[in-house]
Amino acid sequence: MKQKLKTHKAMAKRVKVTASGKFMRRKVALNHLRRNKSPEAVRSMDKVFQLKTADTRRLKRLLPYAF
Repeated sequence: MKQKLKTHKAMAKRVKVTASGKFMRRKVALNHLRRNKSPEAVRSMDKVFQLKTADTRRLKRLLPYAF
């Protein structure tokens, strides 16, 4: 019998997978030194972005049951 693959829990909390299989992430450093950031920078950090293809390949190993 083969062993089950473990999900990388830290990455599972940071990344969401869409129904089509895309990995969506948020920008980092939103709350760190926030008073020095412009309102435009804070608003842009609040959106979700798609991960790059190179990172997507690595995440498929970390999150084996996300698809």
